[in-house]
Amino acid sequence: MPQNYREQHFEEHIEQHLLQSGYRKGLAAEYDKDLCLMPAEVIRFLQSTQPNEYAKLEQQYGVNTPQKLCARIAHEISQKGTLEVLRKGIKDRGAKFRLAYYQPQSGLNPEHERLYRLNRFTVVRQLRYSRKNENSLDLVLFLNGLPIITAELKNSLTGQFVEEAIKQYQTDRDPAEPLLKFKRCLVHFAVGSEKVFMTTHLQKGNTHFLPFNKDTENPVNPHGHQTAYLWEDLWQPPVLLTLLDRYLCFEIRTEKIYNERQKQVVTTSEERLLFPRFHQLDVVRKILAAVRAEGVGQQYLVQHSAGSGKSNSIAWLAHQLAGFYQHDADAERLFDSVIVVTDRRVLDKQLQRTISQFEQTAGVVNCIDKHSDQLRQALEGGKDIIISTLQKFPVIAAKLAELRVKGKRFAVIIDEAHSSQSGESSKQLKQVLSVNLEEAEAADQEDFDLEDLINQEQEARGRQPHISYFAFTATPKGKTLELFGRRNAEGQFVAFHIYSMRQAIEERFILDVLKNYTTFERYFKLVKTIEGDSEHEKKQTIRLLKSYVDLQPHAIEMKARIMLDHFLAHTVKTIGHRGRAMVVTRSRLHAVRFFQTFQRIMAEKHLKFKPLVAFSGEVKDPDTQEKHTEHSLNKLPPKLSIEDAFKTPEYRLLIAANKFQVGFDEPLLHTMYVDKRLAGVQAVQTLSRLNRFKKGKEDPLVLDFENDAEDIQQAFQDYYQTTMLDEETDQNKLYDLQGQLAAFHLFAEETLNAFAMVFFDKKQPQEHLQPILDQVVADWRERPEQEREDFRSILQKYIRAYGFLSQILTFRDADLEKLYVFARHLNRKLDRRRDRLPYEVLDAVDLDSFRIQETFSAALYLTKQNAEIPTAGDGGVPHPSHETDFLSHILELLNDTYGINLSDEDKVDLERIKIKLESNDDLRTVFTGNNTLEAIRYKFNQALDALILEFVFHKLELYKKLTEPDTNAMFKRKWFEELYRKYQNPTERTSE
Repeated sequence: MPQNYREQHFEEHIEQHLLQSGYRKGLAAEYDKDLCLMPAEVIRFLQSTQPNEYAKLEQQYGVNTPQKLCARIAHEISQKGTLEVLRKGIKDRGAKFRLAYYQPQSGLNPEHERLYRLNRFTVVRQLRYSRKNENSLDLVLFLNGLPIITAELKNSLTGQFVEEAIKQYQTDRDPAEPLLKFKRCLVHFAVGSEKVFMTTHLQKGNTHFLPFNKDTENPVNPHGHQTAYLWEDLWQPPVLLTLLDRYLCFEIRTEKIYNERQKQVVTTSEERLLFPRFHQLDVVRKILAAVRAEGVGQQYLVQHSAGSGKSNSIAWLAHQLAGFYQHDADAERLFDSVIVVTDRRVLDKQLQRTISQFEQTAGVVNCIDKHSDQLRQALEGGKDIIISTLQKFPVIAAKLAELRVKGKRFAVIIDEAHSSQSGESSKQLKQVLSVNLEEAEAADQEDFDLEDLINQEQEARGRQPHISYFAFTATPKGKTLELFGRRNAEGQFVAFHIYSMRQAIEERFILDVLKNYTTFERYFKLVKTIEGDSEHEKKQTIRLLKSYVDLQPHAIEMKARIMLDHFLAHTVKTIGHRGRAMVVTRSRLHAVRFFQTFQRIMAEKHLKFKPLVAFSGEVKDPDTQEKHTEHSLNKLPPKLSIEDAFKTPEYRLLIAANKFQVGFDEPLLHTMYVDKRLAGVQAVQTLSRLNRFKKGKEDPLVLDFENDAEDIQQAFQDYYQTTMLDEETDQNKLYDLQGQLAAFHLFAEETLNAFAMVFFDKKQPQEHLQPILDQVVADWRERPEQEREDFRSILQKYIRAYGFLSQILTFRDADLEKLYVFARHLNRKLDRRRDRLPYEVLDAVDLDSFRIQETFSAALYLTKQNAEIPTAGDGGVPHPSHETDFLSHILELLNDTYGINLSDEDKVDLERIKIKLESNDDLRTVFTGNNTLEAIRYKFNQALDALILEFVFHKLELYKKLTEPDTNAMFKRKWFEELYRKYQNPTERTSE
């Protein structure tokens, strides 16, 4: 009895809140099980809102009007679905009825506002909906007599949780029942005291419920249930009407799969009703509230992980902004046009498709995919939503210079906001939209005002009061945070809204790609094959020799065999024996040679599948002089793309060089073999190709032949939760760089003024710029090489720094702008660096030995903590060091680093060090305690350094070897990973 009381109390609590919010208490007896309506509620709504139409119908049906009209509504719903009937209404014998009135965008129509307030919401508890049985639903919500939401409730105080509600829907709620059919009730909620899940399509055991929570665990609610936001906010009449009007929509989701029966790749499609997940609804509502409060001209950064449904969030935001009025009484929209810009061509069509699917009125969405006239016409015509790519803007900017958009306001939504948003491309976009160009006035003026034009250039790059930016990204860089982020209470730059990688993984929208991570280290020895010695630039030679080792057939074959053996032992069995793998290579030549090696080994093993290779352009093999392309190697039929071929049983291994590392979502991709240096955002984006869910796909696998586990772990940690920028870039650094450039005395202030007078005056022949630049270049060529490169480096630092900082400068300085345009043009005319790799050393060396050894194999764990990333830096590209050394010394360094030339006695001593580390009780406590990875590593390095220091007095040579930076780093990494793996393995820990 107490248990029933508590369950009933949960229902009563929710019902009572809804009744206080404007709902009417409905009785189960008022529900018509055949019509799936509350007929009396339907008729009351229609008579109160549309009495003339109702009277017109009474002339046709007389006293039978209520029954006939409700039967007509039920028929229309069964044919078209509840959502369409609520939006478009129905017709019956010449009478037209609306079934709902939505909130007017402005307050210009009082009659519309009156009708909106006449909507009738009803809550019914324990609704017995079936003629077949006595099953009942805990709660059903009705709008004007039409059922729109069902809910099953579970109170944890009774020992029942939301999982029981989900199971109830999957096992006891027959989707063949009229009320539960797809498109009839719009959404079904499984509601517990702590969590909420929802679905729009009941399919028995195949029903997929999506989380509808504020985080993986809802925050504690000091006033009651953790899920109270559902009925206190989402189920409130104004919110529900907004959802019905502007959010819910049907999409046709397509996917290419391999059809076993047809023996070809086919496109499947499925109709889905989209109801926004909590974070999708939350970000749009919070942005709209902020825009209403702050007006036009602000920046909003959205950090939403892969798996967040970012395309849908962008689509909802675009459509909401397109019809947004800042104040109810305003007669005009806040934004004349909403421009959606994607920086990734791969996603361009996908994003266009998604936004277009949300379109309720034809002509709202305009995709700019042809020529610049499209964009000009769209902007001139005030088109609601305009979709294009950032890459198109520089091309069409010249034609758009004629466009006069003075007084217009724009919302610019950027998909995947990267640092490319800074600089000239972004400036050209802003110039297209800018009200500050004053083109007509500038063209007609007689007096040339240099200062005004320079200020216009600065304004075109900076923030504009009539343009609002909404930037979406999963991996914000420092520049992105500073440009679009906002300061929190601690003064750090953070995103306006966050849906973290952690939450996406915990909610199982993406897989954790770090669960099974294995690293390998290559060890080799090079020998000199000629007499004598020669001197070479050290860093360039080391780079060349390492590349030489990695391109050797023996090295590639050894890696390829490890990869293929792993693939056959593990990957081939995954996802119902359909698992696929990708090899990420460091260059196109590496990709070609890996492909040829895999092809040969697979033929030897008589495998039934072949490899694919992906790279751009043409590659010439320097050894064979043969030229290769994707097409010449893959030999695919003309109409079969690499993406489609990869889905077929014939191809299960894809070798890629700088392709398919971004925007490639193949759910069958299970394993990645990495033979390329990855860092930061690139590491996250590349490895995230594995994170897409597929039925039967468990934790993906990564075998990494190039990167340290710690570096990959840190790259993901930066974007696992909230990413923050601790401090802003010092805007005064521009003056520092300006002073450093002036110190070279290659140009004077008069030079900059002369250049600016020509550059900013469009009436001046631009060829007059050439002699000004040529004189500076001639003087530069007279300087020593090191001085030339120092100047070039600082010049490039200034160009990059100003290109970014000019967008956020809080002040104007025409001298900085003059220097910027001068520096950009001068940099193009400076002779290119002639740094050449010393290929002649390859004729003087040979690979004596090569081996690969596994160094780490375990899960890389990420912690639930926010991450701080560095500022943008000075933007410079360091010029190469010119330190030289003899080839014999360089070979000795490489062999010491990668070959570790140790005596037998040395090896015994190293084994003793390992034993001491493993028996160190203090270290054991640090490794097994609740410490961060950085703290553990710090204590480990301290202990190891102390042990190595013991050799300084009696084994100096070994001490020197172990303190050589590269060797020292390798041993620290190797032994740390061994201890970390040992202490993190519960089985090993228990057995001790």
